[in-house]
Amino acid sequence: MTTTRGRKFFYWLNTVQAAFALAALGASDLVRVPAVTEGLAHLGYPAYFATILGVWKLLGVAAILAPGLPRLKEWAYAGMFFVLTGAAVSHAASGDPAGKILFPLMLLGSVIGSWALQAARGATVAAGAPAGVRVTA
Repeated sequence: MTTTRGRKFFYWLNTVQAAFALAALGASDLVRVPAVTEGLAHLGYPAYFATILGVWKLLGVAAILAPGLPRLKEWAYAGMFFVLTGAAVSHAASGDPAGKILFPLMLLGSVIGSWALQAARGATVAAGAPAGVRVTA
């Protein structure tokens, strides 16, 4: 991934994967798909939690797809990290099978890939500037 072209390709691959999956999950939460409400009940969460998660997932997707807004993107990626690790831990604590634990972690891989490959992040890291400081040449 030494080329800008390759970096952009893998950034968009990870971003589209994460955005599509989280948008589908967020929409499922909002329309209260029976499997979602049953899953939340199994994990010990109230039904209204689906609405909260659905709204935040869709807002996070909008933030990572929007141009610019580096601080908002950081918050969105952090929220996705918390939601997905929380899902994995909740499934593990409930004794669910490995597939239910690994799915959020695999999706987290796409989220982390998208976060790490952002153009602004690459310029910051390459220049050795502190996080959040945009480097211009």
